[in-house]
Parts: sequence; structure tokens; C-alpha cells
Amino acid sequence: MLSEKSQQEKTRLHSRNKNRERYDLNALKHVVPELADYIKPNKYGVDSVDFSNPVAVKLLNKALLFHYYGIKYWEFPDKNLCPPIPGRADYIHYMADLLSENNFGTIPTGNKITCFDIGVGASCIYPIIGVVEYNWKFIGSDIDPKSIASAQKIVNTNSVLKDKIDCRLQQNSFNIFYGILNKEDKIDFSVCNPPFHSSFEDAQNGTQRKVKNLSGERNTKTIRNFAGISNELICEGGEYKFIQNMIRESKNFNKNFYWFSTLVSKQSNLKGIYKSLEKVEAIQIKTIPMGTGNKSSRIVAWTFLSKEEQNQWRESRWKNQ
Repeated sequence: MLSEKSQQEKTRLHSRNKNRERYDLNALKHVVPELADYIKPNKYGVDSVDFSNPVAVKLLNKALLFHYYGIKYWEFPDKNLCPPIPGRADYIHYMADLLSENNFGTIPTGNKITCFDIGVGASCIYPIIGVVEYNWKFIGSDIDPKSIASAQKIVNTNSVLKDKIDCRLQQNSFNIFYGILNKEDKIDFSVCNPPFHSSFEDAQNGTQRKVKNLSGERNTKTIRNFAGISNELICEGGEYKFIQNMIRESKNFNKNFYWFSTLVSKQSNLKGIYKSLEKVEAIQIKTIPMGTGNKSSRIVAWTFLSKEEQNQWRESRWKNQ
């Protein structure tokens, strides 16, 4: 049996994560009534969402955003990736902590803070959480016009997000910062959830493993909502190659950002990432462990700013926030 504490609190989540406590299923059903059809007792006899069903997962996340974040409209095509809200929120909270370390323990908030989401996706999830939690502004880029249109509609339909999120189409799929940012832009930090798989077959196998772990059954039919569309989870060389490209390009925007950051799912990729960051002469590198459920990941962040430049940045952008 699960201990009482583990049933009530997800201790691996960040202390400010709104989803740290056990889901209030009655409250979630109230805001999204359709969710009730996908709630049933789990193997411990406790009511739970059917996490092996992509429809249930999407309804749950809609309910979480409505109940905890006040987002009433969150619609996007079923073929797109449905992000798990608790894990995405953790990334935002850890980046807030990183900023606070450089700001005498106070998290800088408000319109002066600008964040860049690399691959904003159709769901616009990182900007939503960052705006609601810290009132930051966001630039979100994506190579898919339909994803940009979907994200922009979410922004336009929720009044709390209006004028806070700028969704921009990346015309060149080989570029990350070029074509989106100007040389005079100042970005306090970037977030990135890079494509994980190197091929369609790799993605298919990963989906099958995920479904089997959740349901205990092997499903030979692709479940699209777990897989996402190809550019969300697949790129040549997978996560490692994508991050290497990001590191190389970040060198040319070294004074435009305070912190660059990305998720790194595979621990085996860290050695090569650190080596590349040393090669481009990053001045400071941070690795922040994350854990949600049974999955462990980490954020790798780096900056090219000297201590003096960091102080100047803080004084000019964060003071009196």
C-alpha cells in the first residue's frame, strides 16, 4: 500500500508547484465535466484518472489549467503533443529559482522579464504557466505554422495571456535563435523541451513502452496523443544533436541572454553537452535535477555573462520589480 503521505503529496515536485498535492478530482470534474467518464479506482482502490487513455490525459490537463491557472480555453489538435502540466510547471519554477539566485534571493517578476520558449508547440504550455505564476512576458517559436496558429488562438482567447506572449514562426528548421531574435533583443532565460527521438521508429517504440507501463498492456496501434507530431518528438540525431545545435548557436547570442537552458532527458548526453559548453567558453553552467513520478530528468543552463555583466543586467532589468 502507498503511504498516506505519498498519496497526499507528490514530494518530487517543486515546492511551489500547484499540483504538488493529490488531484482534487471533484474540483477538476466541476470545471471539465467530461473528465468524470475517465475516472475509476486504481489498483490501490483510490479514484484516479485513466492515464493510459490519451483522451483522459488531455481532459485532465485542461481541468488542471482551468482550476489552478484560470485558463478557460485550451484547445489544440489531438495529433499534437499533450504536455503533462506538473512537469512543465516544475521547469518554470526552477528557472524562477535560478533568477532569484542572481537577484539576492528575490524572484524577478513582471513585464521586464522576457523568456524565450524554443518550440512553443500548439499547447503554449510554458508561456501559460510563466505568465500566470510570475507575470513574465514570453516569445514562443515553432517551425510548424499550425502550432503557431493554435498557440496564438489560446493567447488571444484567454484575457490573462493577452499582450504577454508573442508567437513567432521559425521559417528555417535548422535555426533556433536566428530568424526569431534580433541582435538588440534581451532575453532573461530560454526554456526548451527538445525533440527526444532520432527517428519515427524510435518514437513508435517509446510510445509503445509508455502505453505498456501505464496500462500493463501492449497496444500495437499508435496512440497519437502520446506520440505527438513528428517535429515535436523527432529530429535527426535526437535530443543530443538538437542541444548541440542550440549550444553552438547560443555562442552568437551570448550577450542577448542571461541564461540559456534546456531539458536533458538522457543522462548519457550530459558528458558531451558539458564538453561543448566548455568549447564555446560558457562562463557558468548549472545542472538542476528534476523528478516527476518515476521519471528523472534535469535542466542544463549556461551563461556567457561575466559577473560584472550579470550585475549590470540585474540593475538595468530586474531592479524595482
